[in-house]
Formats: sequence, C-alpha cells, structure tokens
Amino acid sequence: MKSGRRFGSQHLVIYLKRDETLSHARFGFIVGKPVAGAVGRNLVKRRLRHIAREILQQHPTGFDAVVRAQAGAAEVDWNRLRTEFLGSFSNGFEKGSK
Repeated sequence: MKSGRRFGSQHLVIYLKRDETLSHARFGFIVGKPVAGAVGRNLVKRRLRHIAREILQQHPTGFDAVVRAQAGAAEVDWNRLRTEFLGSFSNGFEKGSK
C-alpha cells in the first residue's frame, strides 16, 4: 500500500487507507514463513479473515486494509489475536477519520 497509515500491535501490523468513494471495503492478508509452517500460517489467515468479517459488518465501505502477521502470531490464542486486531483497527479507523 503506497499511501495510508500504519498501526500495529505485538503480533499484527495494519495498513489502513480511507477512501469514501469505494463501494465496498477490502482486506488483504500477509502471513509469511517467519510466522509458522504452512499449517500455522493457514490457521492465522483463517482467524484473521473471521475477524475481518466482524469488522465488515460494522464498516462495510470506505477503506482498504492490509493486515501483516508478525512472527509469533500462530502461537497467540484466539482472544488475544482478536483483541489486538480489533484494537489496532479501531485505533486506526478513528485516527483516519479525524
């Protein structure tokens, strides 16, 4: 993403670009080999997609987001990953609207 803002937590980095002209929101996920093996990476991607669906129900339009998982994201439990994702996203979404 060439423009937008970056927000992060211990296991995630979220790149957020607000664009009110978009008819729908878009998410992209980056889960590289340092995160875990193939099974662990797929687990992280499934979890991130599920959390993104929750966000899309609240904010269906107006942004592009890229979520990059950091090393160790596969070892984190579901609740902590969800809390980090939602916290970083809401922080970025609020700052982006100001």
